Amino acid sequence: MIYGLGVDITVLARIHAAQSRNPHFATKILTENELAVFTQLGDKRALEFLAGRFSLKEAYGKAYGTGLGPVQLHDVECLNDANGRPEITKHPYAGKAFVSISHTDELVMTEVILEVAP
Repeated sequence: MIYGLGVDITVLARIHAAQSRNPHFATKILTENELAVFTQLGDKRALEFLAGRFSLKEAYGKAYGTGLGPVQLHDVECLNDANGRPEITKHPYAGKAFVSISHTDELVMTEVILEVAP
């Protein structure tokens, strides 16, 4: 049974501008594990990764029902599994969390579903 559903759309140019203005922007958004992946990526893919993780954390806060604030950016972590599929590996909710991330050249759209805890 679904506990919560969250959706977010983020403009990649907005994330690019934030990272350009503040080189520490990525460290505010990404966990240490996410940052390790981010630093290994080329420019275009790094931007997509950063925007996707930002969008994911926004969507997670909506699914959790609190928005960002009570759920801090580093409380949620998303890494890719062996097949390249994004997987939420750390989060505050006791139930399961599922994510889908899609990109265009200008936008990233993320959906998070939280399943009722057992």
